[in-house]
Amino acid sequence: MKSYTITVNGTAYEVTVEETGSVSAPAAAAPAAAPKAAPAPKAAPKAAAGAGSVKVAASVPGKVLKIAATVGQAVKAGDNIVILESMKMEIPVVAPQDGTVASIDVAEGASVENGDTLATMN
Repeated sequence: MKSYTITVNGTAYEVTVEETGSVSAPAAAAPAAAPKAAPAPKAAPKAAAGAGSVKVAASVPGKVLKIAATVGQAVKAGDNIVILESMKMEIPVVAPQDGTVASIDVAEGASVENGDTLATMN
């Protein structure tokens, strides 16, 4: 058995690898020694993911501060769907066209990256 310390995004993880006589890839030990990550935010109620034909995407990386629309709500172009927080600023993500919100694919408090789908519309 060999033990390694691996650092990912500033967090150190202890990994134990068992040596076997075969040529297959080594098996990593259970991550019991690794620090526990924060629990993921609960999923928002939504219709089937990707239910709409028009995707509403994040324009910047950040955190979902508020969900301003609900599934089934009729919205006009420019209406707020989600409010993101990025670099201590509130950034509204708006409906690109008139339609109905088909799904909300994020939860308040979730981290998102640029281009991630936040909601879909019909």
